[in-house]
Amino acid sequence: MTSGDNSPFHWLGLLKWSLAYSDGTAPAADAEPMKKEDVEFLEKVMSEGIIDEGERMKAILKDLTESMEVMLRINDVDEGEEKRKELEEDEMLELLEELRDIVEQIDYARAFMAMGGIPFLLGCATFRSTQSDDSETKVPKSIRKASLGVLSTMCQNNPPVQLSLLEHGHMPQLIQLFFDYTPNDDSGDSGDDSMREKAVQALSSSVRGHAIAEHILCQNEQGRTMLRLGLGMRRQAEKPPASLRKRSLFLLRALLTADDATAERHQQFCDAISFVCTHEIDEKWEENPEIREMSLAMLNQLLRQPPCQSDESSDREGASITILAHKDHIASIGVERIEAIRNLADRIEEREYAAMELDEWERLLVALAEAGKQ
Repeated sequence: MTSGDNSPFHWLGLLKWSLAYSDGTAPAADAEPMKKEDVEFLEKVMSEGIIDEGERMKAILKDLTESMEVMLRINDVDEGEEKRKELEEDEMLELLEELRDIVEQIDYARAFMAMGGIPFLLGCATFRSTQSDDSETKVPKSIRKASLGVLSTMCQNNPPVQLSLLEHGHMPQLIQLFFDYTPNDDSGDSGDDSMREKAVQALSSSVRGHAIAEHILCQNEQGRTMLRLGLGMRRQAEKPPASLRKRSLFLLRALLTADDATAERHQQFCDAISFVCTHEIDEKWEENPEIREMSLAMLNQLLRQPPCQSDESSDREGASITILAHKDHIASIGVERIEAIRNLADRIEEREYAAMELDEWERLLVALAEAGKQ
């Protein structure tokens, strides 16, 4: 092992050294004091083998910031000033991936937030050049997506980070990013569904479980429109890919079934609930079995959860009213689908795959019958 070796496997070298010089058979009393050079060697190996994640995040942030400044031609370097780091796109993506792995730990995510990481990531994801025709000042899509991925990881179940994102006004920025990459029939722009999916994922992680953030999103008309488009509710438009529909449905369910969800919130999304009742559970429209199962589970949960918070006694049932309005349609689809799954007796693998959907259908029909009696 040479002194210049920066291998991440130094700890293995330490293990091999320890095993070579101690086989565990000699009594402790016979052990001799370590030589000075051996102590220095061990200290060096330990210092090189242990990474200070805090310092590593600072180094990553510095390198990425300098590289973005060069990429976007911000603040040209003055004569005599130290040359900035200039990484290639692939190198920047590797650093963002490493950063994402670090901030998976809640404490490191908060530490990175304290370093000013949130405005940097938001800037990378949502930067819009004032010179739209200057392609040299555009952030590559790959960098935008990776930045959104880090943001999603940072704020997942992390209230302080979610609050900080709110304070930085992230919601309008991410919603606008979704619309920036939405297909436009008038202009002929085909959009980018993968970018829209990343925007929804980041928004979802930043609001779920945070009552204030959920309320703000539900009160945002553009935010509600974003979810409708993500589900595929826009007429005469190509259906979004399953990954985007799934992300949108997951966020919708979280908003509607939150502990502090109100009848007003259910009313704001009554058209989306109706869409789930008429389209997302129907195999003829929704070919993805996972999305059908998610949709059935959401309807079951909405029918069985306690009455919503509301100032109006007539609105106590919330989403139940909307779902029951489609009772006959749901029942007709359900009976047909249950029969189809049960008839898969000779195709064991397919039947096992559809078992959870069958269970959700049976539970939903029971819930509809019970809700109708009430």
